[in-house]
Amino acid sequence: MIKQRTIKESVKETGIGLHKGRKVTMTLRPALANTGIVFRRVDLTPHADIQAKANAVGDTMLCTCITNADGHSIHTVEHLASALSGLGIDNIIVEVDSHELPIMDGSASPFIFLLQTAGVQELDVPKKFIKITKTVRVEDGDKWAEFRPHDGFKVNFEIDFEHPAIAASRQKVVLDFSVDSYVDEVSRARTFGFMKDLEFMNSMNLALGGSMDNAVALDEYRVLNPEGLRCSDEFLKHKILDAVGDLYLGGHSLIGELVAYKTGHALNNKLLNAILDDVTAWEYVEFENEDRLPIRYIEPSLAF
Repeated sequence: MIKQRTIKESVKETGIGLHKGRKVTMTLRPALANTGIVFRRVDLTPHADIQAKANAVGDTMLCTCITNADGHSIHTVEHLASALSGLGIDNIIVEVDSHELPIMDGSASPFIFLLQTAGVQELDVPKKFIKITKTVRVEDGDKWAEFRPHDGFKVNFEIDFEHPAIAASRQKVVLDFSVDSYVDEVSRARTFGFMKDLEFMNSMNLALGGSMDNAVALDEYRVLNPEGLRCSDEFLKHKILDAVGDLYLGGHSLIGELVAYKTGHALNNKLLNAILDDVTAWEYVEFENEDRLPIRYIEPSLAF
């Protein structure tokens, strides 16, 4: 059977929080089967656990934030959630001494490295997938996203920015994760932002940790980072990275085709909740062997 996954050992990392610009220490710990993804605020007394759930998502203005029943929140969870999804990790405790995760380099790649350093371990419990059985669509003005039935996890994604540097890059792509590798194709794409927006947010005491060390920065005409882009379609790939993370907050890998135009954190979460709220649109499935698994994951033996 295809089994649930966690990590073999605990691993710790320190970085900068995007919003307050302060040092944040994060420890990733193994978890038992059916634990799910739990964020633990160790800066609070007593410590507060915040379970990753679709209906726990609140603020999505600058990132994805989830909140527990007691009102305790954790911000900027989407890049780690994306990495967990890409490696097929179902169960983990994420301890953090702040209200936000470290932004790292603005992509999921450092989280992939940490998780592989800890090692991926299978648990003797079947892994459940959510299989889409009918199309679910959400809209917001000219933006829209939908999940269609498909035997695998496929992303048909389009963005639309008038900025010269983004408009000159590829703005539409189709990735099929039964054959395409999340780690190779998506994980290294960094978040991006406009300097004029960053300056305004800084004046509002927001995004104080944002810099060219953890984002692709743009002025009105060009990319400002001296090293340029990691790939020609990095803007598009990062939007896919975000969507993969946002949709994994439902606690299970999705089997279906995501088709989206100009989607973002809020619309991704709206789609996930619309799917889960319609019990006729999906079903739980399990797989007995790798040959029938429609999503490609890294083998546990390949972890460091």
